[in-house]
Amino acid sequence: MARKARRSLANFPASFPSFSIIFFLSLLSPTCSSFSSHDYADALRKSILFFEGQRSGRLPPDQRVRWRRDSALHDGATAGVDLTGGYYDAGDNIKFGFPMAFTATLLSWSIIDFGKSMGPELGNAVRAVKWATDYLLKATAVPGVVFVQVGDPYSDHNCWERPEDMDTLRTAYKIDRAHPGSDVAGETAAALAAASIVFRSRDPAYSLLLLDRAVKVFEFADKYRGAYSTSLTSAVCPFYCDVNGYQDELLWGAAWLHKASRRREYREYIINNEVVLRAGDTINEFGWDNKHAGINVLISKEVLMGRAEDLKSFQNNADGFICSILPGISHPQVQYSPGGLIFKAGGSNMQHVTSLSFLLLAYSNYMSHSNHVVPCGERSASPNLLKQLAKRQVDYILGDNPMRMSYMVGYGARYPRRIHHRGSSLPSVLAHPGHIGCKAGSRYFLSPNPNPNLLVGAVVGGPNSSDSFPDSRPFFQESEPTTYINAPLVGLLAFFSAHP
Repeated sequence: MARKARRSLANFPASFPSFSIIFFLSLLSPTCSSFSSHDYADALRKSILFFEGQRSGRLPPDQRVRWRRDSALHDGATAGVDLTGGYYDAGDNIKFGFPMAFTATLLSWSIIDFGKSMGPELGNAVRAVKWATDYLLKATAVPGVVFVQVGDPYSDHNCWERPEDMDTLRTAYKIDRAHPGSDVAGETAAALAAASIVFRSRDPAYSLLLLDRAVKVFEFADKYRGAYSTSLTSAVCPFYCDVNGYQDELLWGAAWLHKASRRREYREYIINNEVVLRAGDTINEFGWDNKHAGINVLISKEVLMGRAEDLKSFQNNADGFICSILPGISHPQVQYSPGGLIFKAGGSNMQHVTSLSFLLLAYSNYMSHSNHVVPCGERSASPNLLKQLAKRQVDYILGDNPMRMSYMVGYGARYPRRIHHRGSSLPSVLAHPGHIGCKAGSRYFLSPNPNPNLLVGAVVGGPNSSDSFPDSRPFFQESEPTTYINAPLVGLLAFFSAHP
């Protein structure tokens, strides 16, 4: 799995007027000559197809990633519940509820804001959301309990096995009143609420079920406060440890419940808890652990539409977020590689690239409705500028970079061939029907040969700060794909497929 990137205190110029303008403009232009234009519709199709390669459980008849087979069909049995389905988060065979819920939230947000640009892929995107929410409904079926993980990470990471061959411990981990987890429960509530909007007109009964469950899960998260990594330290740390605290997930959950239900109680919750739950903290971070920038952008839409002047402080925070990631005047924790890629120190950098770019694009659309321009000292950021910045990041992923390679598997002429992913790197069940045991897979992990199964659409962790990329399985921080890298990218690609 792709671990959380560590915070960086590396120095980076906050204001070099003569340099920053040149640097700023260079990041809006391709860094190398002779780049070709991109087929964003093709990339969109592949980015959604990736999720079918991450499916756990019994696969449906219309499964398009044909080298995968049914897996983990007894998940939850040890706890007396059905926890089959859902997604493997990355290149391992664990189902981590925290990043899975965030994936579902961002897939839903992608559809809510950019679904009209998805064309024939909209149905596949909706199905990708439902595969996650069907599982989240199972995980929250017992009142006062949320199952947040299936699989012992230590036994899983000690093996290199296909999900179809798993014989490692499939322990089901839960939070409850005595062992709270407001972070993962808050994110789960957000995911269910966001998805309820996606299904509101497509399947009203399912939408109501999602919203009703979101309300109950949020009540549980808010009433029994605490971090799940305190309750389940040995199971979730250092993998998906909550470093940032649970407060942001409570605001995030309330924001999505307000958007989905329009109930005044959630608006009042946001206003009353803005300071207590630290809405203005770390405004330039957004990912499975830190929701602050996302909260501010999401809530700002109503402010910019003229419907919520009492939430103006969230728009101020969102403006601050924009200024914090502008090239040349960025915050010390947000840097840019020489080739123009957003870079935050730690692992799986593409999670930051896609999530932050998604917010740039979403906010630019909200700004356009009110002719808003973000003031950033002597500079300002227009909606068009934010779109250009987001597009530059997408183009980098698709091949406009110093390595002249796409970081999406199966897109373009050159892309990663040795990704850190068990199912992709081991022979498929069709090619090798016999069981491949825990340690028997090691030779495939260490092999210099390309993976036998293409996980089409997978976007890997990406290059380092100098734009170099080792196409090698052991370098998991660079070569491992994750669902939460792809989820916001779906929205970005949808928009640029319609507005190239």
